[in-house]
Amino acid sequence: MWACPTRRSPRSSALAALKTLLPFLRPYRGVAAAAITALLVASAAMLALPVALRRVIDVLAARDAGTTNRIFAGFLAAAAIFAVFAALRFYLVTWLGERVVADLRSAVYSRVVRLDPLFFETTRVGAVLSRLTRTQPWSKPSPGQLSIILRSTLSLVGSLVLLTLTSAKLAGLILGLMPIVVVPLIIIGRRVRGLSARRRIVSPTRAASPAKP
Repeated sequence: MWACPTRRSPRSSALAALKTLLPFLRPYRGVAAAAITALLVASAAMLALPVALRRVIDVLAARDAGTTNRIFAGFLAAAAIFAVFAALRFYLVTWLGERVVADLRSAVYSRVVRLDPLFFETTRVGAVLSRLTRTQPWSKPSPGQLSIILRSTLSLVGSLVLLTLTSAKLAGLILGLMPIVVVPLIIIGRRVRGLSARRRIVSPTRAASPAKP
């Protein structure tokens, strides 16, 4: 008897797909470490800006010229650090993503062209082209998309921590309202992404398949 195959959840499939990218990331470990460092420094500097701005407002009310100059200097330093490391993070993550995508496409093409000739005799042309074009979404990523996701995640966590230290009641109210806003967006986004992926994969296959007599 045939065993019933275990159906993987979309989340486990996504994690398994990310694990397959690890061999492509290993040659660029140094760049990845530099990108993570720049990301952490930029996020810390961005979270420090509101704190510095609060101090600026406090010293302006106190009318102390010496303290005001020092606070303004700290505020400008935090802004400069954020600008430099944010640009560095964006460049490193974008460069790393482009290199991984190029290596991935090269591996896919190398695998397909080395298949047995019998494979091409028994497989429809549309199926072969589909294997080659499945990496097309990877070849045109949004600029800095991964970088923006990581930055937003760290900023969200850091902002919630600072907000909790400032006002626990307000932080609890925001956390209670977040699921009401986020859950519908996630459901709609997954639905749209699924429809887009299905159209992107099926259309080249139908167009390239030979017409039946």
